[in-house]
Amino acid sequence: MSRTQALTASEPAPRSSLRRLMARGPALAALAAVALGTAGCSVKGGDNANLIVGKQQFVAKCGSCHTLARGETKGVVGPNLDEAFRASLNEGATRDTVRGVVEKQIQIPNPEGAMPKNLVSGATAKDVSAYVAQVVSKSGKDSGLLATAVQAPGAGKPAVEKGGKLSIAASPSGQLAYVTNKASASPGAVTVEMPNMSGVAHNIAIETGEGGATAKGSKIGASPFTTKTTATVNVTLKPGSYTFFCEAPGHRQAGMYGTLTVK
Repeated sequence: MSRTQALTASEPAPRSSLRRLMARGPALAALAAVALGTAGCSVKGGDNANLIVGKQQFVAKCGSCHTLARGETKGVVGPNLDEAFRASLNEGATRDTVRGVVEKQIQIPNPEGAMPKNLVSGATAKDVSAYVAQVVSKSGKDSGLLATAVQAPGAGKPAVEKGGKLSIAASPSGQLAYVTNKASASPGAVTVEMPNMSGVAHNIAIETGEGGATAKGSKIGASPFTTKTTATVNVTLKPGSYTFFCEAPGHRQAGMYGTLTVK
């Protein structure tokens, strides 16, 4: 796998923009405080950051909490990283500085937040911070090897019921998505299985109609929440359209849903 030139933090971010970040809430204040504390310092080592690994690990470890458009993550627990850094970048902060902020935030997270210390560490932390620094607040999509580093949410083959069982797996990469956003089944009793090999807790619920990101129909069943195992729910389906979705706060709104067609 090819490796790309790493970024080194060497220039301070404009402080007026960072102060505005601090006024927007505790989570963003933590980012701003780290930036002020590390401005002008260099990141030791990391002269060969692997952006492919950085994207994969960001999605797996950070994407369930943070929104990053290029990484196709829509987490809502922590700050939206694109928004958090946009003003500073527009005022002249370098992406080298952004990398230093992200890496320091990984090492010393806000003690009042949900982010554990050293969620990733060592070379992986440098890979993640380098990837975030390269793509944060950029329009468009990743290209080249970065475009295929992580499968697009819900882009897998449609799930098909066989013998009364329908398997719809949660994304093993940690994305707020199932591996597919389409499924089909025959009318009657069906056991819906949701393998979840990620470390993010998910379940799968079924409701009538095509509600998309917003509940519109009636829920007919839901599995327990699980990580690193398989959850199931038994439902009786009539011909028509249904929505399957995750009930964890923010997950459905982030895109963790799909359409189940019964005929």
